[in-house]
Amino acid sequence: MVTSARPIEELRQVLAAACGQRLSQADLDLSTERGDLVARIKAADIFEFLKLCKESSDLCFNLLVDVTAVDWMDAREHRFEVVYQLLSLTNLWRLTVKVSVGEGNPEIASATPLWNGANFLEREVWDMFGIRFVGHPDLRRILMYEEFVGHPLRKDYPLQAKQPRIPLRMPEVENTARQMHRPDLVTIRSRRSGSGDTKQEAR
Repeated sequence: MVTSARPIEELRQVLAAACGQRLSQADLDLSTERGDLVARIKAADIFEFLKLCKESSDLCFNLLVDVTAVDWMDAREHRFEVVYQLLSLTNLWRLTVKVSVGEGNPEIASATPLWNGANFLEREVWDMFGIRFVGHPDLRRILMYEEFVGHPLRKDYPLQAKQPRIPLRMPEVENTARQMHRPDLVTIRSRRSGSGDTKQEAR
């Protein structure tokens, strides 16, 4: 069992070798940012890349820590960037995977067939950024309600936007707590007698 993280350069070499059989070198960009290895992949190759990271016996990225997104708006050619955080519990490696997604039709393959934990994470990205995950089994809002218009973490979302009024999901019900009848509490008192301590219950 690995007790300390293996060197990041070893991860770079293993990852590059593993991808060499499935992805061309032009489709994989590896760099180091703040001490972590970052892999940039084209959107069309993301599912195969994530599958390789999980199923390769040399990589063993068996834990999907997080899925999030960044809205670069006018700063880059592709407005959105989907970011995956992977962890190998076997090798104690961390890997950041970044994928650029265009604004016109922001969609990317879902990672739910690989990790069940991607379900809620991808729903949050869809809810907040409007990036659709193709193949997701239940892609619907998770933080906002279904009638909510727009995606709040997009940089062009109007801060003072008014949302449509919607009816209550269910009629309001009266709080019945004050109608509940509870038995009196039981107290236990200690009384010293000539032969020792005895306990007596009182209501």
